[in-house]
Amino acid sequence: MAMKALDRQLAQLEAWRYRFGQHESARVVKLLQHLDAAHFTDPASLIRFHETLLFLRAFPHGRFVVGITERLLNKFHNKVEALHKSGINLNAFEPIEVSGIAGTEMEDTLSLDVARWLIKRMPGKVEIAWENYEPGRELGTTGPRFIPLLEDDAYVEADTPWRRWLEAAGGKKHANPVWLVRRFEQLPLPAQQKAELYESLRVPLRWNLKNSAISRTRNWKPARKVYYHREPLISRSQVSLAAELARPPVQLTKLSQKQGGEIMDLIREVMLVRYRELYGTTLGDPASVVRADLGGHEAGRGVSIYLWNLPPDRRLPLRAYAAGLTLKNGVPINYIEAIGLCEWMEVGFNTFYTFRGGEAGWIYAQVLRCLCHLMGTTCISVYPYQLGHDNEEAIESGAFWFYRKLGFRPGRAELQELAEREEAKIAADPKYRTPARTLRRLASGHVFYELPGSERGAWDTFSARNIGLRVNRRMAQEFQGDSDRLRRESVRSVARILGMDTSRLTAPERASFENFAMLLALVPGLQSWKRDEKDALVRIIRSKSNADEMLYLHLTQRHDRFREALLKVGS
Repeated sequence: MAMKALDRQLAQLEAWRYRFGQHESARVVKLLQHLDAAHFTDPASLIRFHETLLFLRAFPHGRFVVGITERLLNKFHNKVEALHKSGINLNAFEPIEVSGIAGTEMEDTLSLDVARWLIKRMPGKVEIAWENYEPGRELGTTGPRFIPLLEDDAYVEADTPWRRWLEAAGGKKHANPVWLVRRFEQLPLPAQQKAELYESLRVPLRWNLKNSAISRTRNWKPARKVYYHREPLISRSQVSLAAELARPPVQLTKLSQKQGGEIMDLIREVMLVRYRELYGTTLGDPASVVRADLGGHEAGRGVSIYLWNLPPDRRLPLRAYAAGLTLKNGVPINYIEAIGLCEWMEVGFNTFYTFRGGEAGWIYAQVLRCLCHLMGTTCISVYPYQLGHDNEEAIESGAFWFYRKLGFRPGRAELQELAEREEAKIAADPKYRTPARTLRRLASGHVFYELPGSERGAWDTFSARNIGLRVNRRMAQEFQGDSDRLRRESVRSVARILGMDTSRLTAPERASFENFAMLLALVPGLQSWKRDEKDALVRIIRSKSNADEMLYLHLTQRHDRFREALLKVGS
């Protein structure tokens, strides 16, 4: 097929993915059949075809569209391999926007948890990319833990042959990283310290996806019941966030440990092929996974939302954490992160590039419905990066206006005034577009959405970072920078005020109490709190290591004095 004809058919397919009607399904199927038979000679065209196939699998016109897109995606690696065999450079498949296509190769520096998981999921197929790796002092100081006599070379020689040492110790003269990862697993250290040491080496790993189900091409799951689109997709302008959040709470179904483990595997696959690692997607607790029921097949439009928490030993010191994943007809379309205290929640929501034309506003509203129900949230905050701060992709997409049109307001008065001036310009001239420099200013602060009954503006200047910085300034001023002294003195003084016997705490409860003691030592008048307020505070602290972290979050929502103290210290 001539390039012009191929380009024309691809353009038609890209346009028809948004057209729905009585005959559109048959037209899409016919065009897919033509393109399946086409000979692709350049990566750009093949990538366009791939992304449209994935979109159609997630937002299908009918069952025949589902059938043909699945068939084409399952054999898509053949088209990529044909390009490779013809000598065509495949670098176009490497950018993060399109990475993870079947038949391509990937290379990344992974955390210990993900490296261990990947090696298990793709046995014998992961290697160290030696041509892009030249370790130095970091391996010289870490390696002697499991490479005998390495220090005799590494400590004094300038030309230590690192690869030879690793291959000699591993017993195999190839680039298999299994031995190295297992050595870190077996170190007699806490999990976090093992991860710190391994990740300090920054070992680049490489793997070929071939036709793996881990690839973005095949990383979809069969849907119990597919939702077919017969009418135009829901646009952002049709979404009322207030109306969606006022609907009855979603039903959250707790999954079994096995089912939760399958979701954890899925989210790691989803993130791996997009060169992303998120704290909660790497370390999610399979025992905590819940699935949201959006209200039946038609109401849910084929959307499944999964949410989970962190295991007790990997939680944040003060805030509660939830992460999540959305499937559309079994296709992963976004990931979710939410961090909260009391009734406040800071949320991150990232729709994958392929699906940004597909009902993102409506799906975001459903995600917020689920999170507000799970976490008890009435004040939603979006951090500046999501809006475009140090994030040019969000600036180019006008992310600030996505949130603004849903009803979010800037937390800083000068940014609220700037947003209102821009809205006036847009109203006066429909062709006006906010300049990038103005979008960057608008993205320099948080935006907020308060549900009915929430105290407007209460959390506008709060940040957990403020608490951490105040604790560290106290450490510098009163304890000469000695963190152990700070912890000991904070635990001693706060335990005395609360009337606690810390010797009766479990190890996780003790760790939680140490973190909270450093915060509570900054609270003026803590000793004057009533006995029931102190007892409730102790329950909050002990619940941080509970199997369900949401219990902790919900307890913070019932303690007005604690909330007041948090806002004073963190604002």
